[in-house]
Amino acid sequence: MSQIITNRIRTSRRALLKGLTAAGARIVIGLPPLASMFNSTGTAYAATPQAAAKAEKPIESRFVLWFNGNGIPERYWIPTEEGCDYELTPCLSPLAAWRKDVHVLSGVDNAAASGKGNGHTNSMSGLMTGLDFTGRGPSGPSIDQIIAGKIGGNSRFRSLQIGVAQESFGESMQRNMSWAGYERALPPEMIPHRLFDRLFGARDEGWVNRKRSILDAVRADATTLEKSLPGDDKARVDEHLSGIRDLERAIAGLPPEYSQVAPPDFDGDMKDWPRIARLQSDLLVQALAMRQTRVASYMLTKCQSLTRFPWLGYTSARHHDYTHSPDKTAGADGRDGMHVLRDICRWHVEEFAYLVAKLESVPEGDGTLFDHTSLIFVHEHAEANPHKNSGLAMLVAGGSKRLAKGAHTRITGTVADVYVTVTDEVVGAGIGKFPTATRKIGALLT
Repeated sequence: MSQIITNRIRTSRRALLKGLTAAGARIVIGLPPLASMFNSTGTAYAATPQAAAKAEKPIESRFVLWFNGNGIPERYWIPTEEGCDYELTPCLSPLAAWRKDVHVLSGVDNAAASGKGNGHTNSMSGLMTGLDFTGRGPSGPSIDQIIAGKIGGNSRFRSLQIGVAQESFGESMQRNMSWAGYERALPPEMIPHRLFDRLFGARDEGWVNRKRSILDAVRADATTLEKSLPGDDKARVDEHLSGIRDLERAIAGLPPEYSQVAPPDFDGDMKDWPRIARLQSDLLVQALAMRQTRVASYMLTKCQSLTRFPWLGYTSARHHDYTHSPDKTAGADGRDGMHVLRDICRWHVEEFAYLVAKLESVPEGDGTLFDHTSLIFVHEHAEANPHKNSGLAMLVAGGSKRLAKGAHTRITGTVADVYVTVTDEVVGAGIGKFPTATRKIGALLT
């Protein structure tokens, strides 16, 4: 591959650009994958010369768990045909360019969703932890945190929790998807300003007013580094820093109210969620590319989501209301109502496809960042109106050669079976077991 150069100075994958802002705030910027970080076969060089003399390390795998609330309209989401020649449904149409990299699953059971709750809370607990809802939260850790416990220890962030829609409805179970343990929620960061600060360093007043950039603080460090890099890597670093500057401008250009979470009694919920979602996805890709973390959860909308969708032309009701409306035409089972749910779920998939495309755009070793990332896309229900917990649909995506892709498969198994199959056989996390998991899903493996 053109990015791999065999004769040049090795660059450590742990290299960082460091500096201080004018106000004394510490800035740390990780590097993207560079050609000089990999050997001629695309394997990452070891961190130290001593380790390199013994062995060179494979590129680390990453894991992303993606969630949307309120289930799906099955007729517009689940393909009729099985195998590789299935026809993309209206909800899945945004994945047309990446269908060879995605495995569509249906028939999956949420085996731990039968406990107490309002239909959403117990489903969410079972989906994320494989355990019953206690009445306030789950009784154990979520799958992303179990994975983080196995592979996240050497990263700057053991895991990242990212959100988009800032809904305050309901209890902790509706508002969170990641759990460290018994009733211990890990809230998603929903404000791009704060996520940016966490990844790169605290902004100052000059940054907010777009008069300065955090790049000013690391300019000298970047200049010194680039002197030792081959031409392709210099261009890659310049592109990386330009991307960070674009993110700075985009975030600083958001309306002032976007830097705050709306109060619980706010009834508008009319922020530009697609704009926020793209920024959050861009920041997640930066974090994965810079090796800031290997594990992330992404909560586009909340469990029992009450989001409105002005960008789709749907403002008369909230998402959850659409799923339960009794109107024979505009309700959840009526023609018009099903079209509303179809369009909402298609937007969800559009945002997932955007993340896939961004991951695929980052060169890494003999492939791309997407080749070393496994993603699982889930909802708390199948059909939303009856709170259906059997026959769920899931998406599994990633470039790993171990993952079977490009097909639709109806399986007999649980959500936990899918998790353990992907995390152990594809990600290589070695979690071994997870509540309600009884077997590996062979159809997911090559």
